[in-house]
Amino acid sequence: MFTGIVEDIGKIAQLQDSGGDVRLEVAVGKMPLTDVNLGDSIAVNGVCLTVTDLSATSFWADVSKESLNKTSLAIARAGTEVNLEKALMPTSRMGGHIVSGHVDGLGEVVSRNNDARSVKFKIKAPAQIAKYIAAKGSITVDGISLTINEVDGDLFSLNIIPQTLKETTLNNANPGRKVNLEVDIIARYLERLLHGGVSQESYDGEAEKLSLGFLAENGFVK
Repeated sequence: MFTGIVEDIGKIAQLQDSGGDVRLEVAVGKMPLTDVNLGDSIAVNGVCLTVTDLSATSFWADVSKESLNKTSLAIARAGTEVNLEKALMPTSRMGGHIVSGHVDGLGEVVSRNNDARSVKFKIKAPAQIAKYIAAKGSITVDGISLTINEVDGDLFSLNIIPQTLKETTLNNANPGRKVNLEVDIIARYLERLLHGGVSQESYDGEAEKLSLGFLAENGFVK
């Protein structure tokens, strides 16, 4: 589990093909690895990876074919900058929101514009996860816990403050860039609870979808 508070910007040092999977080495910057052990989890651009080897300045991890198919790690190359965060410990502060490190889909940066001292990004989300994205809710973009400003269909906007730009790879994110998205896990659990544990895909098209109207009709909100 993670919080979406990025600890460091690392770089992909090398990638090795491993029968369809990829073994990658990530060089860290300021993040110490002295408290990291083999088998620990580190989020790399929001993707939870298991440490398989360590040095003083880098770690190795295996990326499965499934993860490659669903995340931007499929297009990563040596030199690609990545956001890094170690797994949450019981003594850690919850500075962002609950992040599992399981990417839901790839989004695309549609626009980037200066907005006073911050930068406003507009991102397009895949249709299958757009329903979980709500204004003033939380979302993880490349491992960064962010608050959604506005939602318009499958588009959502974010205002990124200078500190976040400085400490994450969003500093060099421009239109056309693919980003890993993880929706708020609470939204997923809420939908499943309201639908009696039945997946959305099993409906015949006449089932009610999670919405404020649905919540009001069923007495959850007034």
